[in-house]
Amino acid sequence: MSVYTAVTADELDAWLARYALGALVEHAPIAAGIENTNYFVTTERGRFVLTLYERLPADELPFYLNLMAHLAKQGVEVPAPAADRTGALFSHLNGRPASLVTRIEGRAVETPGPAECTAVGDALARLHRASQSYRPRLTNRRGPAWWRQAARAVKPFISAEQNELLTGEVRFQTGFGKGALPKGAIHGDLFCDNVLFAGPRVAGIIDFGFAATDYFAYDLAIAVNDWCIAGDDGALDPARVQAMVRAYDAVRPLNEDERSQWTGLLRAAALRFWVSRLYDLHLPRPGELTHAHDPAPFERILRARAAAPARPLDV
Repeated sequence: MSVYTAVTADELDAWLARYALGALVEHAPIAAGIENTNYFVTTERGRFVLTLYERLPADELPFYLNLMAHLAKQGVEVPAPAADRTGALFSHLNGRPASLVTRIEGRAVETPGPAECTAVGDALARLHRASQSYRPRLTNRRGPAWWRQAARAVKPFISAEQNELLTGEVRFQTGFGKGALPKGAIHGDLFCDNVLFAGPRVAGIIDFGFAATDYFAYDLAIAVNDWCIAGDDGALDPARVQAMVRAYDAVRPLNEDERSQWTGLLRAAALRFWVSRLYDLHLPRPGELTHAHDPAPFERILRARAAAPARPLDV
């Protein structure tokens, strides 16, 4: 797990005084997460998730928290931020910007099938449709400019063959045109562990720490690259891809440009997470408890996407 900033019960109880949520009952670190420090928090009046933002500057937090509040009001299954007595959605705790959101009861699915992919495709499309009326904009901090910087930073730590793949894919993405595609606020990290299920339905989409203004179809490609993997070689399972994309398309129809650029979007999504995992592994931040994801699966996914013939999405 990742706990970069420890919070004691006394510190948290004092901070909670700014909320009308009663006294602290218990808190426990969450055994997941790379970017931020997270705790489960129970007060006399509810169950919440506390997040201390380790990298995000305070001036960017309104984008994330107001987006979650906007989506929740639109009926999308997301945690709703809790406002303090002044109406603020965040304040500082132990030197870090911190927020509370409602805790969603559910479980992550480790081995999704077509039914789960259908539910997630529908939920993501409704998120995108609702986000079209969200006016704030925020450049994706893990976008192409960051890929190039991170690729240079990890170069000394990887093999010549890996460097060849990384350099070639960054070059491909630099020339890959996505400019006309529909865009708005995206989740940016819709992996299996960021969706909680209650039975067959999506109970909640969590962890908006990588939300940004970007292409909707790119967000769908990020999800497909995690939810629809068939085996260790990074290949896609056509049945799960079809289930997710058809459910998505039924709510927010994909246009011809999005369909024609699908192969490049899958490659962009694979590159983004391979580079991120390489960076977190080889250039970690100090933390009390830290966890870095293995980059190898996304190297295999990127190789599989780069080797696949370019073709329009036809599901």
